Amino acid sequence: MRSWSVIIILAVSQFVMVLDSTVMNVSISVVAADLGTSITGMQAAITFYALTMAAFMLTGGKLGDLMGRVRAFKIGAVIYGIGSLTTALSPNLAVLMVGWSLVEGLGAVLVIPAIASLAAINYTGKARVAAFSILGAVTGLAAAVGPLLGGLMTTYASWRYVFVAETVVMVIVLFAAGLIHDVERDRDVRIDPVSVLASAGGLSLIVYGVLQSKTWGWLKPQHPPEINGSEIAPLGVSPVAYLLLLGVVVLWLFVDRQRALASSGRQPLLRVELLRIPALRSGLGGFLAQYFAIAALFFVVPVYLQTMLGRDALQTGVKILPLSAGLVLFSILGSWLTARRSARFIARGGQLTMAVGVLFVIAGVGVDLRSMTFAIGMFVVGAGFGLLASQLGNVNMSAVEEKDTSEVGGLQGTFQNLGSSFGTAVAGSVFILLLSSGFVSAVDDTDSLPAAEQQQIVSTVDDSGVPIISADQARTMVLDAGGSEASAQAVSDAYADAQIAAIQQALFIVFVLLVLALLSSRHLPNRIVAHTDADTDTDTDTDTDTDTEEKT
Repeated sequence: MRSWSVIIILAVSQFVMVLDSTVMNVSISVVAADLGTSITGMQAAITFYALTMAAFMLTGGKLGDLMGRVRAFKIGAVIYGIGSLTTALSPNLAVLMVGWSLVEGLGAVLVIPAIASLAAINYTGKARVAAFSILGAVTGLAAAVGPLLGGLMTTYASWRYVFVAETVVMVIVLFAAGLIHDVERDRDVRIDPVSVLASAGGLSLIVYGVLQSKTWGWLKPQHPPEINGSEIAPLGVSPVAYLLLLGVVVLWLFVDRQRALASSGRQPLLRVELLRIPALRSGLGGFLAQYFAIAALFFVVPVYLQTMLGRDALQTGVKILPLSAGLVLFSILGSWLTARRSARFIARGGQLTMAVGVLFVIAGVGVDLRSMTFAIGMFVVGAGFGLLASQLGNVNMSAVEEKDTSEVGGLQGTFQNLGSSFGTAVAGSVFILLLSSGFVSAVDDTDSLPAAEQQQIVSTVDDSGVPIISADQARTMVLDAGGSEASAQAVSDAYADAQIAAIQQALFIVFVLLVLALLSSRHLPNRIVAHTDADTDTDTDTDTDTDTEEKT
């Protein structure tokens, strides 16, 4: 490679971007207690962090074209550093959401597309393939190291120090960014404000609707919001259904506007025709499924371990360690295989491996998650993620011409963070909702518990919404309501079984999505040929199933 300094700067930045959310997930119960909030409050913060990036990533890519990728990279580093410092000093959830979910997220939407674009600008041919393989491996390494680092820092020091360190790293990156070569910025780029609002609004409505499903219900109203004592559930339907429908309509209008802008000669925020490129479409879908799966696991497993079993952050990180080990090893293996096997073979192998791993995890879920099957499943999931991380970035960038790399970088970041946002919101909300219904069922099915006491306990749940409690806390709740020792133990045992069922059913959603992603990935390129910059006339819309050479 002509210069290692550029890829080192970009890789360090990529490492920080990925590390951030994994640290927060593994420290979730400690952070919640420190800020005086709940697990559902932390779920909202984690979800909206990913949503901020997903909603504005396309805009960040366009801003990079407009102001120059290096300048966008530097400005994003400053914003991200400010957000990290604000997060480290957060006294409550509100400040955390401003510093982490909003400010850090907005900094990331400038940095992440710039990383992908600058890698394509600074390297050509085989060096470019190597650069994207390194970025993929670093992505895997950060996701692997995050849980253990977060566990160590949270248990023996404070989670806040991680964000202080991020601030320091971004300051160093800012000064080192002068070494990165950039091409001349495109002064003709225009950003359509209506498109920005439509894309951000549509995604926000859908994700917020999914996030609230655990409280409001998907279709049948459970605990809908109230105004002046009146429930908001038009026509007897949960507000969630309306939010999802409205979000889909807004996104449809966004796509329609992009087509209208393009046909009138104006610049769209997203060139919709890019999504017609088979390889790019399959690569982006792979990103969404990959990060959905990891986000779901990194939320559900820590919540179960810390809230249900009372484990600390370090013990949680150790439970995730097999996944981390698989991630690191197979990121390296995937990068090594790049020159020897096709991208389609490696990436589809990664998708299949992740799906099989999730099945092992589901089968290995027990009361304390100590089974060898669970550990093997986590390792296999990490192995699949590592193989995908080593390939998909290069697949996406190789599907388009160099002038489109910023836009594709934004698209890639959008799908990656949309997957993370949906993974936390969907799997997390299903998990919490199943916990609530499981607790109520455990109370109702305990014959030794008098009807009056059953009603008192259930009404407590109805008043407080969705409970996230351990089996011991369920036992205490029954005793406090006047139940006998035998009744309390029966409810505790039944609820422990319900917890296992809840985590298995929530993770089955992940398995289904991974299978669908595998079925839709047939257009991943059979091989990627390392072209020079002079090779600019390859038809990128060619179906790569036929071993067609893709443009780099």
